Amino acid sequence: MPSTTPEIEPAASAYNYPLLIKQLLHTPLAVQPGQEIVYGDNVRYDYRTLRERIGQLAGLLQSLGVKPGYTVAVMDWDSHRYLESYFSVPMIGAVLMMVNIRLAPEQIAYTLQHSGATVLLANREFLPVLEGMAGQLPAIHTRILLDDEAGPLPDGFAVEYEAGLRQAEPVVSFPDFDENTRATTFYTTGTTGLPKGVYFSHRQLVLHSLATMAALGSAHQQGRLHRDDVYMPITPMFHVHAWGVPYVATLMGIKQVYPGRYQPARLLQLIGREKVTFSHCVPTILHMLLSDPTAADTDLHGWKVIIGGSALPRALAQQALARGIDIFGGYGMSETCPVLTLAQLDSKALANAEDNVSLRTKAGIPIPLVDLRIVDEDMNDVAHDGSATGEVVVRAPWLTQGYLHNAEASAELWDGGYLHTNDIGNIDANGYLRVTDRIKDVIKTGGEWISSLALEDIIAMHPAVNEVAVIGIADPKWGERPLPLVVKHAGSEVAESEIIALVAARSRSGDISRYAIPERVKFVDSIERTSVGKINKRRLRTLHDQPTGDTNV
Repeated sequence: MPSTTPEIEPAASAYNYPLLIKQLLHTPLAVQPGQEIVYGDNVRYDYRTLRERIGQLAGLLQSLGVKPGYTVAVMDWDSHRYLESYFSVPMIGAVLMMVNIRLAPEQIAYTLQHSGATVLLANREFLPVLEGMAGQLPAIHTRILLDDEAGPLPDGFAVEYEAGLRQAEPVVSFPDFDENTRATTFYTTGTTGLPKGVYFSHRQLVLHSLATMAALGSAHQQGRLHRDDVYMPITPMFHVHAWGVPYVATLMGIKQVYPGRYQPARLLQLIGREKVTFSHCVPTILHMLLSDPTAADTDLHGWKVIIGGSALPRALAQQALARGIDIFGGYGMSETCPVLTLAQLDSKALANAEDNVSLRTKAGIPIPLVDLRIVDEDMNDVAHDGSATGEVVVRAPWLTQGYLHNAEASAELWDGGYLHTNDIGNIDANGYLRVTDRIKDVIKTGGEWISSLALEDIIAMHPAVNEVAVIGIADPKWGERPLPLVVKHAGSEVAESEIIALVAARSRSGDISRYAIPERVKFVDSIERTSVGKINKRRLRTLHDQPTGDTNV
């Protein structure tokens, strides 16, 4: 029988447009070629120059023997050089490996070895770290120095970055190849075991850029990104492609500002001087910025900030809103490229003061092409009533397809055909996701599950509380009990009984279970965090889950 499937009969000369990173450059070069890219006080150039330098870097790498499939690693602060690497390395068919410079030296060495990197671009500031790895990086045969000070070339380095670009024969036309070619890899910063490598193809990065741009650009007012914005990342460029926003900003032809090393006063100075209007960061960084003495003299009105990495505390949201910041939550993880949801509000929610803050602190609604579910242990969907909880599982065309060289962990990640986030959450009737805990951090007491994030949110509202983390500690009667770890504001005092009473009052009003009322509170000087600023609850449990009669440290 004849086929009933319609045939596709393209012209012999038709261009089968592959979704490659190089295609992200067409629009900005056509419509915004004179737009600025700024690096601290050192560099200011336009998009035409960006394209020229991408070609020069490609020529330099090829002259040093880099071929398609090779892995090129970068160790740098947020800079124009990093942005150039985001494009140039994948555009020659090589793999960009982003080194987490905040890991311990032995972990950095492990990730470089595990990724198969053979070329390393390293900032001069990290030479002491590299010297401590002498003999541990046999596969790295070529090193390129990244240097703001134009100092002497160290032993073992082939060339300094700027000198190399000047000497290179630039690549003018980049080739087409399979859009499923791996473009980037980096390593998760989990709290257990060795870091795990995730990887993303050209196709995935292009689709993630398009979907994120569509979500940000389709907002009526709140949380909207447009061509007149000025973008500055405050999430490291080594961490999940700085949430993918440098690719989005470049695609849109937006002015971009790269701050180098994160220093609160410096970041605030750049926000003021360059009129930055769009950023993203973890709660810790925003808290640090708002607490800096220079924040009072910086106009932050109209600054749009996505908060991710950890839940956005209600107290921090209110503090930011009081400064005129358009703050809202987002959700994703290293394995998801990362953006899955954004907490954008419609005009009705914006007009309602209570809904306004409540929705901003949620993870948000799925961006285009994301299939996100909340499921029970048998992968059955739970009710979208804002109360029923389950694990967040997801499908989208840009999720990592596994962990690099780790088939067992990859199979676990994708068990049942959905990527398992290991986050617990609920979805309300309007489709807004709220992440209530990590599976490993949820507290089970007396047979009831307690959200450590909800408890933290309540305690953080006390005016004397600067930071708080809640962990579960072993209890012979209840299995586990919540233990709040509280950092007080300098010069403020609060008694343990006040914190307990605050939670008890919220329990009586039905905001949280009575089982969440803690018996004791520990006041601490600081709260341990991971290399990307997340609260390290595994480390906290190790430090504080010990039998003791003391309630203060």
